[in-house]
Formats: sequence, structure tokens, C-alpha cells
Amino acid sequence: MNALVLGLLAALCWGVHDLAVRYVSQSVSVIASLMAVLVSGAVLQLGLVVMMGEVDPIPGTALISAVVAGGCYLLAGVCMYAAFQRGPVRLVAPIVASYPVLSVSLAIWRGATVSPLHWLAVIAIGVGVSVVAAQSERDATEYPAAGPTVVLSILAAIGFAATFALGQYATEHNDEYSISLVIRLTAVFVLGMIALASRRSIWPGRRALPLLCVMGVLDAVAILSVITAGGLPNAQFASVTASVFGLLTVVLAWAVLREKIAPRQWLGCLVAFAGIGYLAL
Repeated sequence: MNALVLGLLAALCWGVHDLAVRYVSQSVSVIASLMAVLVSGAVLQLGLVVMMGEVDPIPGTALISAVVAGGCYLLAGVCMYAAFQRGPVRLVAPIVASYPVLSVSLAIWRGATVSPLHWLAVIAIGVGVSVVAAQSERDATEYPAAGPTVVLSILAAIGFAATFALGQYATEHNDEYSISLVIRLTAVFVLGMIALASRRSIWPGRRALPLLCVMGVLDAVAILSVITAGGLPNAQFASVTASVFGLLTVVLAWAVLREKIAPRQWLGCLVAFAGIGYLAL
């Protein structure tokens, strides 16, 4: 399995995950939702580590990278949720969807070779995702000042890029199952400290819990897929293709919820998948 396939698997999982968010976001707080998703995903990842049998100690550098990646992953999630709460989608989505550019830049910094045409494909994916997501917003709601929203969106993009880069680096020194578990447990711990400090409840309620657990499994499979690509050629392309999860959410909403997709959105899908197709060559 190559990096592109792993990235697309992650995108599909996150696309279904985000579709499920529509059912729980109105009744469950961000902290309670994230905690349930993180913990249920951690249970799955712990099971995978146990199934693998003998676990080698994680070297210091890899452990530090995984812990920092966990903090970055939580930062990205919280900032993205907060940015979308402030809105609008047309402002937030393009900024968050730009994280593949950071991922490729970090890969070049570490010595990877990326041609100008590969850069063009990466940009095409980001543009396609942004067009699809931004076009989904049709209301005339008045939103708060744009400055904080832009900052939150940029932090989310940086968080995602850093998570994938650090996680993939850590897998060069240890197995992906242990690294992914450390990333998730770090995020659980930090979120728990935030909930404790802010005196927020982490219990999502009995009705929402089953769906949140399914979302946690999807999220765990997605992050594991991207991290696993760390040992493969062109590992950065996994995080690039994973960025189309927002696009897949809109397509799934069209297929499952019968939501309409405008011609401009279909064009955005075509541009994004054309970029992915070129990376696969």
C-alpha cells in the first residue's frame, strides 16, 4: 500500500467522521465530543498494539516527536472547531485546507525532492477542496471579526502539518501502532487538563456516545493511515491526499443526505482528484 492510498483511506474515514459530526455538534460540547472520540480511538489503538505482541521501547527522539505530535493534533482539532464555530466556511476552509503546502515544505526541508508539477498538483488539491467547502455555505449569517478566525484557521493548518510530519518522523524509529497510540494518549491527557482547568464536563451523554465511539474508530484509523506512510516513499503525499476529507464529506452528504451539489462544487472535485491522479503517476 503506497502513501497516496493511505492518504485516501484517511480522507474517507475523516469524511464519514465529519458527516457524523452534523448529528452530534448541536447537542454536545466540543470538549465532550473530542474526549469521547479520542478515548474510543485510543481503545482501538491500544488493542492493535496488544495484538502486535512484543512492543519495543520507543527511542527518546521518537517519543518526544510523538508527544509533540499529540499536542499539535489536539491544537489543530480545537482550533478548527473554534474557527468553524466563528465562520464563515468560505474563510476558514481555504486556510485549513492549505496545510498540505506546509507538509510538502517540511518534507523538502528534510531532504525530499518535489518537482514543480508536484507542487502544482498539491495546490490544485487545496484549491479544489476549498471550492467545494466554501460553496457549501449559502446563508447570510453575520459573523464575528475575521481576524481571530483567520488566526485560528492558520493554527489549525500548522497543527495538522506538524502532527503528520512529526508522526511520520517518529515511525522511522518505531512501529506506527505505538507511535499513534502515544499521539492519541497525549491528546487525551492535554484535553483532560483543559477540561479540568475550565471545569467543563467531558461526558457527552448516553445518546451521543455510540456515534462518538464510531467517530473515534474512524479518526484512529485515519491518523494511523497517515502516520503509517512515514516509512514509505513520498510520505508527504499521504497528508496531502488526506486533506480531501472535507470534499468527501460534501459528496457523502449528497449521496446519503440528498444535499445538493452545485456545478462549481463538482468542478472543485474534478480539480482536486486531477491533482491526486497526477501524484499517483
